[in-house]
Amino acid sequence: MQLFRASIAHFPKPTMQFTDDIAIFKDGGLLIDGKEIIDIGPFKEIAERFPAAKVTDLAGKWILPGLIDSHLHYPQTQSIAHYGEQLLSWLENYTFPTEMQFADSEHAHTVATVFLNQLMRNGTTTGFVFTTVHKACCQALFSAASDIDMAIVAGKVCMDRNCPSELSDSAETAQADSAQLIETWHNKGRNRYALTPRFAPTSTPAQLAALGELAKQYSDVFIQTHLSENLDEIAWVKRLFPSADGYLDVYDTYNLVRERAVFGHGIHLTPNEWARLGESGATVAFCPTSNLFLGSGLFDMTAARANKVHVAMATDVGAGTTFNMFKTYGDAYKVSQLQNAPISPLEGFYLMTQGAAVAHGLDHEIGNLNPGSTADFIVVEPRFDELTQLRIKEDAEFDDVFFALSMLGDDRAIDQTWISGICRHRKEKSE
Repeated sequence: MQLFRASIAHFPKPTMQFTDDIAIFKDGGLLIDGKEIIDIGPFKEIAERFPAAKVTDLAGKWILPGLIDSHLHYPQTQSIAHYGEQLLSWLENYTFPTEMQFADSEHAHTVATVFLNQLMRNGTTTGFVFTTVHKACCQALFSAASDIDMAIVAGKVCMDRNCPSELSDSAETAQADSAQLIETWHNKGRNRYALTPRFAPTSTPAQLAALGELAKQYSDVFIQTHLSENLDEIAWVKRLFPSADGYLDVYDTYNLVRERAVFGHGIHLTPNEWARLGESGATVAFCPTSNLFLGSGLFDMTAARANKVHVAMATDVGAGTTFNMFKTYGDAYKVSQLQNAPISPLEGFYLMTQGAAVAHGLDHEIGNLNPGSTADFIVVEPRFDELTQLRIKEDAEFDDVFFALSMLGDDRAIDQTWISGICRHRKEKSE
């Protein structure tokens, strides 16, 4: 057994009372045994209960749950940070050309390794990931994640219209390939599968219906797609599906709006769509960095709260320009500040840990440091350079530490990333 001594913060249960329900131990102990968290609390008490445990002293650092990124695209790791486009032209000029390269399985494996390394370097231990239309691309990611026992939710992108022929499948092949990937990977180790139509404009009604059949057949798989990101996109959906009562209704018609459905963006939703999301138990992935970068709009957190919609934080790499979830919250704060309803640091922390895990029905395993959860956690060094040493006091409260790092931090603040009880990333001292 290993006992880590540090300051510790996490949310042990679902909540909307972030100040009251966060658990903070300034001199804390986290005890793990193999892949599992065994105990958490004041260091002195745990050390007395488990005197034989090997102690690692992390004085001056914080232990937090591994972070959850609820929407991102691993093939776009190499197309991140291109200038000057909005959503639809971004897809045409950057995304689709990049994704064509993933017909090469060796290339897919290479990028998958880089992608997972970037997640771990930034403290992310679980990702909800879009691959490409190529089945081998999806397999490459699951295989690389399995090698390090990392929790990944991913799926083969499905598109059968309004995309290059090299990236097009069909209703039949999308269904067959997705079913085979589910049988091979879903609930195997820590892998979960997500049915992944890219978005309504690139799927025919027949393809959405075929994926909806799989959603009924495999009730515990995830669903991930995009929703109401861009005004031109919404107008396009209306032309393509004239009988639908709005964008969300397109997915609802085909049994794709339910618990474990994760909709990226949701910026321009109608009151009826907000209400439907709330009653369905679906999740909206809030991607502030991407929304700002593509000029898509400002997410309405107030409406999400009012309709009791699950919200989870996400980078949306590669339209998102960082893998760092702290910085992603920093942009979420700015988006909400523009609407005179700032998201507090503790709520931001919740949306990338326990709140995301609750939304996805995974809080028995990830998102917290509860006994029985998997030992996915990060060690944060808040005072990692001259500026943060000046700004962040040694005895600063957690909300101030988190907020300061959301503005001033980067991957240098992540000292260690532990996945399934093994340290998979450790910052080099020279950094």
